[in-house]
Amino acid sequence: MIVVLSKGISTHDKDMIRIYLKDRGFSARDQILGDDAVIGASGKGVADIRELGLLPGVERVAATSRPYELASRESRVEDTIVTVGTPGQQVKIGGSRITVIAGPCAVESKNQIAETAALVRESGAVMLRGGAYKPRTSPYAFQGLGMEGLEYMKAAGEANGMPIVTEVVSPELAVQMKDLTDMFQIGARNMQNFELLKKVGSLGKPVLLKRGPSATIEEWLMAAEYLLASGTKDVVLCERGIRTFETYTRNTLDISAIPVVKALSHLPVIVDPSHAVGIRAKVAPAALAAIAAGANGLTVEVHPRPDEALSDGPQSLYPEQFERLMRDIEALAPVVGKELLRTPRPHLSVESAAVISTGHSTGQSDKIAFSGESGAYAEQALMRAFGEEAPRLSVPSFTAVFNAVLDGSAAAGVIPVENSLAGSIHENYDLFLRYPDIAMVGELKLRIVHCLIADERANIDNISIVRSHPQGFAQCQEFLDKHPGWQLEPYNNTAAAVASIAREGAVKVAAIASEAAAQAFGLKVLRAGIETNPLNYTRFVIISRRGDGKGELTAAPVPPSLGSEKPNKASLVFSVNDEPGSLFACLKILSERGINLSKLESRPIHGQPWRYLFYVDVHLPAEGPIPQNANPRFDVSFEGAIEELKTKTEDFYFLGNYRAAV
Repeated sequence: MIVVLSKGISTHDKDMIRIYLKDRGFSARDQILGDDAVIGASGKGVADIRELGLLPGVERVAATSRPYELASRESRVEDTIVTVGTPGQQVKIGGSRITVIAGPCAVESKNQIAETAALVRESGAVMLRGGAYKPRTSPYAFQGLGMEGLEYMKAAGEANGMPIVTEVVSPELAVQMKDLTDMFQIGARNMQNFELLKKVGSLGKPVLLKRGPSATIEEWLMAAEYLLASGTKDVVLCERGIRTFETYTRNTLDISAIPVVKALSHLPVIVDPSHAVGIRAKVAPAALAAIAAGANGLTVEVHPRPDEALSDGPQSLYPEQFERLMRDIEALAPVVGKELLRTPRPHLSVESAAVISTGHSTGQSDKIAFSGESGAYAEQALMRAFGEEAPRLSVPSFTAVFNAVLDGSAAAGVIPVENSLAGSIHENYDLFLRYPDIAMVGELKLRIVHCLIADERANIDNISIVRSHPQGFAQCQEFLDKHPGWQLEPYNNTAAAVASIAREGAVKVAAIASEAAAQAFGLKVLRAGIETNPLNYTRFVIISRRGDGKGELTAAPVPPSLGSEKPNKASLVFSVNDEPGSLFACLKILSERGINLSKLESRPIHGQPWRYLFYVDVHLPAEGPIPQNANPRFDVSFEGAIEELKTKTEDFYFLGNYRAAV
């Protein structure tokens, strides 16, 4: 069992807990589990868990039925998120973002690893992989460059802002490699090399543990237990295919292991499709299948010239194949409720890196504002963009989000602006006109899965009132039509509707909201997936203060998961003169500059009957000349279009430009 200790527990109380356990036949060991200090109790002892839980300094007790106590989901309900790298160059594996590691099978030369690192970084990889020491079946095969190769790899990683992961093959080498690698990899052949596991675990660095070619899931998790019990708290499991009778692929990718392990363990799981199939043409389908099955990331072999590779050339992707795979992952991620992880580039200034990694300028609040209670869809979008650990500010309304960003109590905010079924959320578009100092700086799309949520004692046949945001009602109209007797009560947001039921203890009242909201308030889901159309997505934008408080084209903080790439989309609002061809003249300006129009919507101007504002989204050209000393985030042809549009319009608002979500 696992005894989770209270924060700030005294040495005396900790000693008394150890004595209690040893007196009852357990062996006790100190350990760190995520953010918690714990005492692991193993052996055939007998203890009253309730009595143990009352001892001073005990936060809670988790009795595990698994032999892998520290790795078990029973000991830690929430998912572990592993952090790799140093401040300013950190990557997180786990949670709601997909982490992609890429690089060659082996480091072959200084130029080869530097070239590969730059190529995979450009396509979106956030960590660099490569072998300095290569355990090979044949003693005559290329065995790697050793410490020299590791130094080349470390330099390539630092030059491109990527932590590195590399395989360690012996306990002696682990000590030598510790300061040069950000993450150790235990290869499939060494999964049950217990002396190596104990030594690597004792060094306290993150570890990527590959599944052995003939290992059961339990044996794999027991190997992780060796690492955790030896001292490290950061272990990532890697499924890389198992050996079966099949010969058409190098190994057989055990896709089913991903959801099975995620149910058994709190540790993140990634997949190595390259070793799983061993055939270049099959890597991408296997990788996408892994993401669809719930993997937290991938580690993919990429080589600038696979035909010349000294190791595993047939399974290494060409750079253009990897780039295509990354685009496919980005498109698939929202379908499975995740976002592709992006990290800042190393060429940014210290201030710019701080803005991108935290989402705010130094000296400002680090909180991200959202409207609603815990479990709101906006909070889920926030975590997707900024990470699960991002400090949050819950406010009661969308207007309050804008106010929090404007007065500095929040560094940024998350606002929904459009739903794929119900259309634009006009009240939020209108807020941009009321707050000219606020700009759109990021975009992401979240799949919306609505649930009917009620008290544990409730039954769907006894429900008489249903609460939700009006958009929630609209998106579930077909389901609601089957229950014409229900009274609909609108709320500011879906999570607030759930919170009201929890506060009141109402049994005949239900809410339409997310499963996360039900979990946050301890309620149950009566029906899941009640939205009329499963292709239900909401487009959220990240908002922030403009850099100079008023400038229309000033860069603003960008959330880390949306990357530091040049923006490719912009949002505008304008009105035109009441004369023939005035709107056409504006659209012609965009067309002539190669700017693609993706949205055009008109809205009445309040207080001015029969006059309209036009809301416009445009996709910017992929390339364009950038004048010397110009802001590199903006394409000069777009800036020219903006200036010309101002001469053809009456009211003009530049809402912001950003990297478009897929």
